[in-house]
Amino acid sequence: VQLQASGGGSVQAGGSLTLSCRATKLRFSSYSVGWFRQAPGKEREFVAAISRSGGGTAYADSAKGRFTISKDNDKGAAALEMNSLKSEDTAVYYCALALYGGTLTASSMYKYWGQGTLVTVSS
Repeated sequence: VQLQASGGGSVQAGGSLTLSCRATKLRFSSYSVGWFRQAPGKEREFVAAISRSGGGTAYADSAKGRFTISKDNDKGAAALEMNSLKSEDTAVYYCALALYGGTLTASSMYKYWGQGTLVTVSS
């Protein structure tokens, strides 16, 4: 299984970025997807999740109204669209896959993890 996250970069506060997560060698529709992030000196935290079918989503309070998670089972890819970025969004962002239905907020429920992509938001 290969899981690759991309799309990170540097952006000014108020700007936007879209992160992508692509998986190979598995049936993507069997997995729910989560995005997590880890800021320097802090623990990894949940950002957003989407169910296997893509019909259900969940967001951390910090992401609600600004971030949108999506999933394309045909392409084996997921995305996290981030708008109105703030300096506190600066972190390494990870996508992860879980072999469970529903929207999962606990990192322990996820089986596969991508390598992470860095997002830096300057004020």
